[in-house]
Amino acid sequence: MTNVLNIAHRGARSLAPENTLAAARAALDQGADMWELDVGVTADGELIVIHDDSLVRTTDAKSRFPGRDPWHIFDFTLAEIKTLDAGSFFVETDPFGQIAAGAVSPAAQAAMRGEPVPTLEEALRFTKDHQWRVNVEIKTLPPALASFPVVEKVLDLLNRLDLVEPVLLSSFFHPFLQQAKKLNPALATAALLYRPHPDPLKLVTELDCQAFHPYNEIITPEQIGQFRLAGIDVNVWTVNDEAEMKALIQAGVTGLITDFPQRLKTLEG
Repeated sequence: MTNVLNIAHRGARSLAPENTLAAARAALDQGADMWELDVGVTADGELIVIHDDSLVRTTDAKSRFPGRDPWHIFDFTLAEIKTLDAGSFFVETDPFGQIAAGAVSPAAQAAMRGEPVPTLEEALRFTKDHQWRVNVEIKTLPPALASFPVVEKVLDLLNRLDLVEPVLLSSFFHPFLQQAKKLNPALATAALLYRPHPDPLKLVTELDCQAFHPYNEIITPEQIGQFRLAGIDVNVWTVNDEAEMKALIQAGVTGLITDFPQRLKTLEG
Protein backbone atom coordinates (compact mmCIF):
# COMPACT_ATOMS: atom_id res chain seq x y z
CA MET A 1 0.00 0.00 0.00
CA THR A 2 2.82 2.37 0.77
CA ASN A 3 6.36 3.29 -0.10
CA VAL A 4 6.64 5.93 2.64
CA LEU A 5 9.61 5.98 4.97
CA ASN A 6 8.89 4.12 8.19
CA ILE A 7 10.73 6.28 10.75
CA ALA A 8 10.85 4.89 14.28
CA HIS A 9 10.37 7.74 16.77
CA ARG A 10 13.15 7.50 19.40
CA GLY A 11 13.49 3.92 18.19
CA ALA A 12 10.54 1.57 18.50
CA ARG A 13 9.63 3.12 21.83
CA SER A 14 6.33 1.28 22.05
CA LEU A 15 8.37 -1.94 22.33
CA ALA A 16 11.52 -0.83 24.18
CA PRO A 17 12.87 2.06 26.29
CA GLU A 18 13.08 5.16 24.09
CA ASN A 19 16.37 6.53 22.77
CA THR A 20 18.30 3.38 23.68
CA LEU A 21 20.04 0.81 21.54
CA ALA A 22 17.33 -1.62 22.65
CA ALA A 23 14.75 0.63 20.97
CA ALA A 24 16.95 0.87 17.88
CA ARG A 25 17.23 -2.92 17.71
CA ALA A 26 13.46 -3.27 18.09
CA ALA A 27 12.87 -0.76 15.28
CA LEU A 28 15.32 -2.58 13.04
CA ASP A 29 13.65 -5.91 13.83
CA GLN A 30 10.26 -4.40 12.94
CA GLY A 31 11.47 -3.31 9.51
CA ALA A 32 11.73 0.44 10.07
CA ASP A 33 13.59 2.27 7.32
CA MET A 34 15.34 4.53 9.82
CA TRP A 35 15.17 5.59 13.43
CA GLU A 36 14.95 8.99 15.06
CA LEU A 37 16.96 10.03 18.10
CA ASP A 38 17.52 13.13 20.24
CA VAL A 39 20.88 14.66 21.14
CA GLY A 40 21.61 15.91 24.65
CA VAL A 41 24.79 17.38 26.17
CA THR A 42 26.42 16.34 29.46
CA ALA A 43 28.23 18.50 32.01
CA ASP A 44 31.56 17.53 30.49
CA GLY A 45 30.47 18.29 26.93
CA GLU A 46 29.73 14.77 25.73
CA LEU A 47 26.87 14.04 23.32
CA ILE A 48 24.31 11.52 24.51
CA VAL A 49 20.99 10.21 23.20
CA ILE A 50 18.07 11.34 25.37
CA HIS A 51 14.93 13.40 24.89
CA ASP A 52 14.20 15.32 28.09
CA ASP A 53 16.32 18.02 29.72
CA SER A 54 15.92 16.04 32.94
CA LEU A 55 17.02 12.47 33.62
CA VAL A 56 14.04 11.74 35.88
CA ARG A 57 11.44 10.32 33.49
CA THR A 58 13.58 7.76 31.69
CA THR A 59 16.29 6.81 34.22
CA ASP A 60 16.77 6.05 37.91
CA ALA A 61 18.78 9.25 38.48
CA LYS A 62 16.43 10.43 41.22
CA SER A 63 17.13 7.40 43.42
CA ARG A 64 20.76 6.94 42.41
CA PHE A 65 21.72 10.59 42.90
CA PRO A 66 19.41 11.96 45.62
CA GLY A 67 19.73 15.66 46.29
CA ARG A 68 20.65 16.58 42.70
CA ASP A 69 17.21 18.03 41.93
CA PRO A 70 16.12 18.76 39.15
CA TRP A 71 18.53 16.19 37.69
CA HIS A 72 19.29 18.13 34.52
CA ILE A 73 21.40 16.27 31.98
CA PHE A 74 23.90 19.10 31.78
CA ASP A 75 24.58 18.84 35.53
CA PHE A 76 25.86 15.26 35.21
CA THR A 77 29.04 13.94 33.63
CA LEU A 78 28.98 11.17 31.08
CA ALA A 79 30.55 8.82 33.63
CA GLU A 80 27.69 9.52 36.04
CA ILE A 81 25.04 9.10 33.37
CA LYS A 82 26.58 5.81 32.29
CA THR A 83 25.82 4.40 35.77
CA LEU A 84 22.08 4.95 35.27
CA ASP A 85 19.39 2.44 34.38
CA ALA A 86 17.54 3.77 31.31
CA GLY A 87 15.46 0.65 30.73
CA SER A 88 13.54 -0.28 33.88
CA PHE A 89 11.14 2.66 33.54
CA PHE A 90 9.74 1.06 30.39
CA VAL A 91 9.07 -2.25 32.09
CA GLU A 92 7.57 -0.58 35.15
CA THR A 93 5.34 1.95 33.35
CA ASP A 94 4.53 0.14 30.07
CA PRO A 95 3.98 3.57 28.45
CA PHE A 96 2.26 2.24 25.31
CA GLY A 97 0.52 -0.77 26.80
CA GLN A 98 2.50 -3.20 24.69
CA ILE A 99 3.69 -5.29 27.62
CA ALA A 100 0.10 -5.74 28.76
CA ALA A 101 -0.83 -6.61 25.16
CA GLY A 102 1.77 -9.40 25.14
CA ALA A 103 3.99 -7.77 22.49
CA VAL A 104 7.07 -7.71 24.75
CA SER A 105 8.21 -11.06 26.10
CA PRO A 106 9.25 -11.58 29.74
CA ALA A 107 12.78 -12.32 28.53
CA ALA A 108 12.89 -9.06 26.59
CA GLN A 109 11.61 -7.16 29.62
CA ALA A 110 14.30 -8.67 31.82
CA ALA A 111 16.98 -7.73 29.28
CA MET A 112 15.82 -4.11 29.28
CA ARG A 113 16.56 -3.58 32.96
CA GLY A 114 19.90 -1.85 33.29
CA GLU A 115 19.90 -0.63 29.66
CA PRO A 116 22.33 2.32 29.54
CA VAL A 117 21.92 5.78 28.06
CA PRO A 118 23.87 5.57 24.78
CA THR A 119 26.32 8.15 23.57
CA LEU A 120 25.61 9.64 20.17
CA GLU A 121 28.71 7.87 18.89
CA GLU A 122 27.40 4.51 20.08
CA ALA A 123 24.06 5.17 18.40
CA LEU A 124 25.70 6.22 15.15
CA ARG A 125 28.04 3.23 15.16
CA PHE A 126 25.01 0.96 15.62
CA THR A 127 23.39 2.64 12.62
CA LYS A 128 26.51 2.27 10.50
CA ASP A 129 27.12 -1.35 11.52
CA HIS A 130 23.62 -2.24 10.32
CA GLN A 131 23.83 -0.17 7.13
CA TRP A 132 20.78 1.71 8.34
CA ARG A 133 19.64 5.34 8.40
CA VAL A 134 19.03 7.79 11.23
CA ASN A 135 17.27 11.09 11.85
CA VAL A 136 19.43 13.00 14.35
CA GLU A 137 17.47 15.72 16.14
CA ILE A 138 19.54 18.37 17.91
CA LYS A 139 17.51 19.65 20.84
CA THR A 140 17.26 23.33 21.64
CA LEU A 141 19.93 23.89 24.27
CA PRO A 142 19.19 25.39 27.71
CA PRO A 143 20.61 28.85 28.53
CA ALA A 144 23.46 27.25 30.49
CA LEU A 145 24.74 25.74 27.23
CA ALA A 146 23.99 28.66 24.91
CA SER A 147 27.59 28.87 23.70
CA PHE A 148 28.21 25.13 23.44
CA PRO A 149 29.28 24.14 19.87
CA VAL A 150 26.79 21.30 19.54
CA VAL A 151 26.42 21.50 15.76
CA GLU A 152 30.18 21.42 15.23
CA LYS A 153 30.53 18.44 17.55
CA VAL A 154 27.73 16.50 15.83
CA LEU A 155 29.17 17.15 12.37
CA ASP A 156 32.70 16.32 13.51
CA LEU A 157 31.40 12.98 14.71
CA LEU A 158 29.54 12.31 11.45
CA ASN A 159 32.68 13.11 9.47
CA ARG A 160 34.88 10.96 11.69
CA LEU A 161 32.53 8.00 11.30
CA ASP A 162 32.05 8.67 7.58
CA LEU A 163 28.30 8.75 8.18
CA VAL A 164 26.98 11.87 6.48
CA GLU A 165 24.94 10.26 3.70
CA PRO A 166 22.70 8.04 5.91
CA VAL A 167 21.89 10.95 8.27
CA LEU A 168 19.02 13.42 8.24
CA LEU A 169 19.67 16.28 10.68
CA SER A 170 16.62 17.97 12.19
CA SER A 171 15.88 20.61 14.80
CA PHE A 172 13.19 22.94 16.09
CA PHE A 173 15.96 25.53 16.50
CA HIS A 174 16.43 26.44 12.86
CA PRO A 175 19.73 28.34 13.24
CA PHE A 176 21.28 24.93 13.97
CA LEU A 177 20.19 23.80 10.50
CA GLN A 178 21.65 26.89 8.86
CA GLN A 179 24.91 26.39 10.72
CA ALA A 180 25.06 22.74 9.69
CA LYS A 181 24.51 23.64 6.03
CA LYS A 182 27.35 26.13 6.13
CA LEU A 183 29.66 23.53 7.61
CA ASN A 184 28.58 20.77 5.21
CA PRO A 185 26.22 21.66 2.33
CA ALA A 186 25.92 17.95 1.46
CA LEU A 187 24.22 17.13 4.76
CA ALA A 188 20.45 16.63 4.46
CA THR A 189 18.45 18.73 6.93
CA ALA A 190 14.83 18.90 8.08
CA ALA A 191 12.94 21.72 9.76
CA LEU A 192 10.76 20.67 12.68
CA LEU A 193 7.60 22.64 13.45
CA TYR A 194 5.11 22.18 16.28
CA ARG A 195 2.89 25.22 15.70
CA PRO A 196 1.31 26.51 12.47
CA HIS A 197 3.46 28.84 10.37
CA PRO A 198 2.09 31.47 7.94
CA ASP A 199 4.24 30.16 5.08
CA PRO A 200 6.00 26.89 5.95
CA LEU A 201 7.12 26.25 2.38
CA LYS A 202 8.90 29.59 2.24
CA LEU A 203 10.50 28.91 5.62
CA VAL A 204 11.81 25.49 4.66
CA THR A 205 13.00 26.71 1.25
CA GLU A 206 14.89 29.63 2.78
CA LEU A 207 16.53 27.23 5.23
CA ASP A 208 17.65 25.11 2.27
CA CYS A 209 16.19 22.03 3.93
CA GLN A 210 15.56 18.81 2.08
CA ALA A 211 12.67 17.87 4.35
CA PHE A 212 9.86 19.33 6.45
CA HIS A 213 8.87 17.62 9.72
CA PRO A 214 5.53 19.04 10.87
CA TYR A 215 3.45 17.99 13.86
CA ASN A 216 0.59 15.93 12.51
CA GLU A 217 -2.06 18.47 13.54
CA ILE A 218 -0.61 21.42 11.61
CA ILE A 219 -0.23 19.99 8.10
CA THR A 220 -2.92 19.83 5.41
CA PRO A 221 -3.13 17.66 2.28
CA GLU A 222 -2.84 20.81 0.20
CA GLN A 223 0.40 21.80 1.91
CA ILE A 224 1.78 18.28 1.52
CA GLY A 225 1.14 18.55 -2.21
CA GLN A 226 2.87 21.93 -2.39
CA PHE A 227 5.97 20.64 -0.63
CA ARG A 228 6.18 17.55 -2.82
CA LEU A 229 5.82 19.65 -5.98
CA ALA A 230 8.71 21.77 -4.72
CA GLY A 231 10.83 18.64 -4.32
CA ILE A 232 10.83 18.77 -0.52
CA ASP A 233 10.12 15.66 1.54
CA VAL A 234 7.37 15.71 4.18
CA ASN A 235 7.83 13.43 7.20
CA VAL A 236 4.97 13.88 9.68
CA TRP A 237 5.16 13.21 13.43
CA THR A 238 4.02 11.51 15.60
CA VAL A 239 1.58 9.25 13.76
CA ASN A 240 0.43 6.16 15.66
CA ASP A 241 -3.17 5.73 14.49
CA GLU A 242 -3.60 3.41 11.53
CA ALA A 243 -6.42 5.42 9.98
CA GLU A 244 -4.32 8.59 10.20
CA MET A 245 -1.39 6.75 8.66
CA LYS A 246 -3.56 5.77 5.71
CA ALA A 247 -4.91 9.31 5.27
CA LEU A 248 -1.44 10.86 5.28
CA ILE A 249 -0.12 8.25 2.89
CA GLN A 250 -3.01 9.04 0.57
CA ALA A 251 -2.12 12.74 0.86
CA GLY A 252 1.37 11.99 -0.42
CA VAL A 253 3.70 12.23 2.57
CA THR A 254 7.26 11.00 2.14
CA GLY A 255 7.49 9.44 5.57
CA LEU A 256 5.77 8.89 8.90
CA ILE A 257 7.52 9.25 12.23
CA THR A 258 5.83 6.78 14.55
CA ASP A 259 6.13 5.07 17.91
CA PHE A 260 4.68 1.98 16.22
CA PRO A 261 6.86 1.06 13.23
CA GLN A 262 5.35 -2.42 13.48
CA ARG A 263 1.89 -0.93 12.84
CA LEU A 264 3.04 1.03 9.80
CA LYS A 265 4.83 -2.06 8.50
CA THR A 266 1.50 -3.92 8.28
CA LEU A 267 0.26 -1.31 5.78
CA GLU A 268 3.11 -2.01 3.38
CA GLY A 269 2.84 -4.36 0.48
